[in-house]
Amino acid sequence: MNFRLDHVVIAVNDLAKTVEDYRALGFTVQIGGRHAGRTSHNALIAFADGAYIELIAWSAPGPAERWYNRLVKHGEGLMDFAFIPEDVPRAIAEAKARGLALDGPIDGGRVRPDGKELKWQTARQSTFDLPFLCGDVTPRDLRVPTGDARKHANGALGIAKVTVAVLDLEASLARYQALLGTSAPTLTVGGTAIGLTTSSPQLAARGEGACAMTIRSSGVHGARSLDIAAAHAAQIELAPAN
Repeated sequence: MNFRLDHVVIAVNDLAKTVEDYRALGFTVQIGGRHAGRTSHNALIAFADGAYIELIAWSAPGPAERWYNRLVKHGEGLMDFAFIPEDVPRAIAEAKARGLALDGPIDGGRVRPDGKELKWQTARQSTFDLPFLCGDVTPRDLRVPTGDARKHANGALGIAKVTVAVLDLEASLARYQALLGTSAPTLTVGGTAIGLTTSSPQLAARGEGACAMTIRSSGVHGARSLDIAAAHAAQIELAPAN
């Protein structure tokens, strides 16, 4: 089964302020809407390669949600990321057959500001070293902005790499191989590299999970890190597209 990067999640305290800051960093940001049955709302930064960044915040406490609890405990920053498979139920079954248990499929949805209702299914692992899976029930173009929304003043084109802090490199690699059905020693999903590291300071501060992201950009000639405060504690680097 084929997989590709769907999106990367950044959890923040104040969505309006975060949208303002990311626009100042040169990103085009679209308001996403409110999640069904939850107190969370989001905004999206969509890229030409089809992936996107989700900026998510809560208008009221959401103690039943692990992202909310992680935000309260550790503060703002990179929270999680998702792969999109061809078929979520089949991906769950195939992962289980390879020894990896996933919870799901779990129904999810969001109502856009224009009133359109979006529906999807997810599957989740028990730890943050792996991504969750996200597959659309309604058309993906309704969920992910297209057209001029994917053009950015800073030249951003797509997510080249997600770096993930892990406690046990061999164990996490084996879990990825079980999820993806591959024996490759390096991980590439679609056009995005997944780098596993045991040396990130995040392990002591926040535990396992996405700890950095590299974005391809036509607007830089050398790698440039975004201001960590303006990015709301997300470690993001712009790198040349070629």
